[in-house]
Amino acid sequence: MTSAVQIKLPSVTESTMKFILLTAVLFCGLTSAQDVVAEDTVDTQSCFPDMCKFLKEFGAMTEKQSSMEARLKEAETQITELKKKDATKVAFTVGLGGGQVGPFSTATTLIYKTVKTNVGNAYNPVTGIFAAPVTGIYYFTFSYHAGGEHPVSLNLIKNNEVVVGVHDHRSSGDGADNGGNSAFLQLQQGDQVYMQLVANTHLYGHIAVTTFSGVLLYQL
Repeated sequence: MTSAVQIKLPSVTESTMKFILLTAVLFCGLTSAQDVVAEDTVDTQSCFPDMCKFLKEFGAMTEKQSSMEARLKEAETQITELKKKDATKVAFTVGLGGGQVGPFSTATTLIYKTVKTNVGNAYNPVTGIFAAPVTGIYYFTFSYHAGGEHPVSLNLIKNNEVVVGVHDHRSSGDGADNGGNSAFLQLQQGDQVYMQLVANTHLYGHIAVTTFSGVLLYQL
């Protein structure tokens, strides 16, 4: 974890600046008075260049301080953003129970109600939809179990578009089927990912075999 080192620089107050400028004006006034009161003149010619030099150095110092303060503020902002990114944890694994699922007359979103892990609570067990809490690269994987008496067609969906899927044809000589797939996805905050069973296909719900998982790898 990156920790911030705060450096507090002494600031030049407005009253201090006014005092210094007033002093400069007084020196300038004394210099101009030499032509009027010659007998009381003092050697201000040597003082005036020194004051100008001082003001120039003082201005440079003030500018340098402002630059350093701006850099410190930028560094603190970057550290805060890094802390936010490091604090975001997202991971889930859910299982689908209930035995025979489908076939349905239309494509159906599967609702995995058995929640094994849901760090960050980005998966909704009521709707079956995962909503990305932050922009980043995510990894998703799913598996299924099904009988051979019906075809299987299961897709991983991102915002209503098919990303990857699995398919298996009906086979009279095939007693059972198992399969799965996975994908890396770049998601924006709010993007939705879920599993969808294609119309007129089926699978067998088992909380340990028919599963859906996802994890945030890193933020962008």
